Amino acid sequence: MASPKTHSTLRKYHRWLGFFLAGIIAVYSTSGTLLIFRKTELLKYDQQEQRQLAPELSAKNLGKELGIKEFDVLAQNDVSITFKQGQYNKTTGLATVIRTDYHPILQQLVNLHKATTNSPLYWLNISFALSLLFFVVSAFLCFYRKLNYLKTALK
Repeated sequence: MASPKTHSTLRKYHRWLGFFLAGIIAVYSTSGTLLIFRKTELLKYDQQEQRQLAPELSAKNLGKELGIKEFDVLAQNDVSITFKQGQYNKTTGLATVIRTDYHPILQQLVNLHKATTNSPLYWLNISFALSLLFFVVSAFLCFYRKLNYLKTALK
């Protein structure tokens, strides 16, 4: 069993780290909530983009060039291809695409939450996860085992 000094030290570190991580926890909870609704239009707005592509692209190649995952052609004729997200002019090669995305600040929060090893921010994610693991362990070690309120809480 740990000494009272150990319990006091753990409580102190738990409190200090908690104050430091309160802002990061708020950021991650906000971006995590946004990721839950990523397939919906919640807090997203339309952004129109015009891209100059090669003329006379087929519908299959057009989807690859634009980088649209769920590319679906609605109508096609000799002059243009109309798809779910916009339109492509075959003669000029001009594609007008309407994308729905978050405001740039919210997009940065989402990108922070989804950081992979290709991003320099993944060290922040790892350190945050280790800090939360410390919270879990220290929460159980902060209290004296023999105190009445702890025994009552565990029943």
